[in-house]
Amino acid sequence: MRLTLRPLPGKRLADQLQQAGVEFPCGGEGICGGCRVRVVEGDIPITDSMRRQLSEQELREGWRLACSAMSAAPVTVEVEQWSVRVLSDEAAVAVEPRPGWGAAVDLGTTTVVAQLVHLETGEVEGIETALNAQARFGADVMSRLQYELRQPGELGRVIRSQIGAMLGRLAAGRPLQEVLVAGNTAMHHLFGGLDVAPLTAVPFLSPCTGPLRLEADSVPWRAPTLFLPCLGGFVGSDLLAGLVATRLDKKRNTHVLFDIGTNGEIVCASRGSIRCASTAAGPAFEGGRIRHGMRAGDGAIDSVRIENGRLVPHAIGGGQPRGICGSGLVDAAARALDAGLILPNGRLARGDIVLSDSVSITQSDIRQLQLAKGAMAAGLKMMAGEARRLCLAGAFGNYLHLPSARRIGLLPEDVEVEPVGNAALRGARLLLLAPSAREERIAGILSVVEHVELAADARFQDIFAESMALAPFRLR
Repeated sequence: MRLTLRPLPGKRLADQLQQAGVEFPCGGEGICGGCRVRVVEGDIPITDSMRRQLSEQELREGWRLACSAMSAAPVTVEVEQWSVRVLSDEAAVAVEPRPGWGAAVDLGTTTVVAQLVHLETGEVEGIETALNAQARFGADVMSRLQYELRQPGELGRVIRSQIGAMLGRLAAGRPLQEVLVAGNTAMHHLFGGLDVAPLTAVPFLSPCTGPLRLEADSVPWRAPTLFLPCLGGFVGSDLLAGLVATRLDKKRNTHVLFDIGTNGEIVCASRGSIRCASTAAGPAFEGGRIRHGMRAGDGAIDSVRIENGRLVPHAIGGGQPRGICGSGLVDAAARALDAGLILPNGRLARGDIVLSDSVSITQSDIRQLQLAKGAMAAGLKMMAGEARRLCLAGAFGNYLHLPSARRIGLLPEDVEVEPVGNAALRGARLLLLAPSAREERIAGILSVVEHVELAADARFQDIFAESMALAPFRLR
């Protein structure tokens, strides 16, 4: 997509690009290179941050970083707009019939999914998916929380406006009786305009993790709205809804619900007790801070195989690769280990790993992968030692190639793993359709939840360091 920008007095081009929807994955810090645009007409001067993130060849080809873009005259730029795989859920669920329509919303850090639900039948009558509009203020949770501290309330207005537009299109003039929202703790706070300062410093615990109830006249979609309560710490209502959807808390043996993303959330349920924890991974699994990283859209390498001793990538959509997404990075690392191109300690044996003419994996990329997968694996080792089954929630877990995840030590070898799709959305819809039993179901879960602060455990740093190795591991 091309944009023609005309400088405004006192305004950077970066401001116009941001308003147009260009994402700044690191929050505009100029440290990730993820907001590249290419100059088609005009001139954007090269800055120091651009030289640090872009090669001389890329600079000659006109590539610039949107976050530091400035110009004294009109300029036309080309912005790569990637379609994104967003996981929905339309499985049949039980219903307590009542008249009218309602909506269930899965508010993720990366994506937003909204469903229009007929409250009489329980049928999903429409669905909208989109990238979270907050992403242009930072790809990961911490970047957005820091932005919120500088500009209180702005991110909440952005997301409520986006959800309002989505629900408006879905409802098409029909009044909504009720809206239920599930999301992680940061999304919960930003949505409700709560103070995020407690989430930005040790021990990362907020006193405001309960349900958020908004009256119809306080939200753009004009319907009573409930943002479901968080389980504790950085473990949000997306995992609460996931428990409702999977009924893991009703199982006799130990089961784990695991959501891999910028923030890994772990819920361990066993014999009526529930323990939960979170571990920060950063945006590597969503392509952030990876040299040629991108989200899982057209042109993204999502898998890699070995053919005649060479790494052969597959790109979503079947065309030429334009970048690599998280599942592709995991797959590429596993195949590179098999081929001897990466050592178990993460060191590249022969320099950058070339996957195509335009996509390669650098030493820095592998370090980012190690940090992310090390945090995930450490959390599992500390929380899930007795697990019999590991349920993977969310889009990344749904598309992840499980043998590759085990090969690099992201998932354990000795536990059955089952992707459960968008359990957060399904759980929110279940609760929407069971108004009389909702409060009791939620209260029952919250009454037995224990939040575990992994970083406060003296073992965590040692287990985290050990887990950075690209090697299989076992929980027992």
